[in-house]
Amino acid sequence: MMKKILMGIMVFLLILSCKEDKKEKFLPNSVGAINTLSIVIDNDMWNGRVGDSIRKYYADEVLGLPVVEPLFTIHQIPFEVFSGATRNSRNVLVVKKDTAEVAGLRTNLYAKPQKVGIIKAPTEDEIIQKIAETAPQIINAFKKNDILESQERFTRSLNRETALSEELGVSLTMPSIYKIAKQEGNFFWIERQIRKGTMNILVYEMPLNSIPDDSTRVDAIIKMRDSIGEKYIPGRREGMYMITEKAYAPYVFDAEIAGRKAIETKGMWEVKNFAMAGPFINYIVTDKPNNRLLVLEGFTFAPSTNKRDYMFELEAVLKTLKFTSPKKDLAIKSE
Repeated sequence: MMKKILMGIMVFLLILSCKEDKKEKFLPNSVGAINTLSIVIDNDMWNGRVGDSIRKYYADEVLGLPVVEPLFTIHQIPFEVFSGATRNSRNVLVVKKDTAEVAGLRTNLYAKPQKVGIIKAPTEDEIIQKIAETAPQIINAFKKNDILESQERFTRSLNRETALSEELGVSLTMPSIYKIAKQEGNFFWIERQIRKGTMNILVYEMPLNSIPDDSTRVDAIIKMRDSIGEKYIPGRREGMYMITEKAYAPYVFDAEIAGRKAIETKGMWEVKNFAMAGPFINYIVTDKPNNRLLVLEGFTFAPSTNKRDYMFELEAVLKTLKFTSPKKDLAIKSE
């Protein structure tokens, strides 16, 4: 009897799984610009305390930019118009008063790829509490969803240069519009021209133990960046080169890239003795198999232009890192 029950459960789960797979197969493609978020909520709540709570977290300031820009460009949608194509946004947050309490994420609910955050509770106070509790998890899911979408878009027109793989034993997936602007030994400067400036990627090596894991870590990262800037990224005249902005310390976090331990640094760069600056994101990846630190950095120069989306694209490129083969040469020495 027990075997029959277990068999019945297995058959039911198999049928349910097949139905879900079939449903997802016929879902429409999700739409929307990178870093946009559709928030489905009644107008009254959106214009009140609940809306303020949502904006506190989902329109919070992006770290490491020269001017305040929000995490997401938000589009509010009342429930009465949330149907048909309006459900196809890639990232959706649904907030509603309901007798049932719900706080979580759904994947590919109306379209694919799609992440839908759902928050429901009987009172506004309970909704506000759940917004605060779930914001880190849901924001992280939305950001990962946009990173994956960006990386998928890169494949439509790929850069097929092989120099990174040949010299450093790594690869980055990026659009063909990115070109190697400078290569000196194991130092690479890759550039993309944009309307009012450039987007840039640096790739180089450092000795394995050159960044300590203690209170001096930030100073060591700044020293590393400044020495590389002096050697490889000159300004218009002698004595001008890229350094870490002196006025503010960068933000430093633990991270993981390509399955390996990394340090993420976000902040501002400037040119020594010249009025030129912009944001950067830097990853120092511990590559023990090759006895080195692999450094990846993206930075943007785009005066009088919002830079959130540029920096997000650079982050998406850096996170495509793959180790393809053993490195060819010795690490660059920090000076």
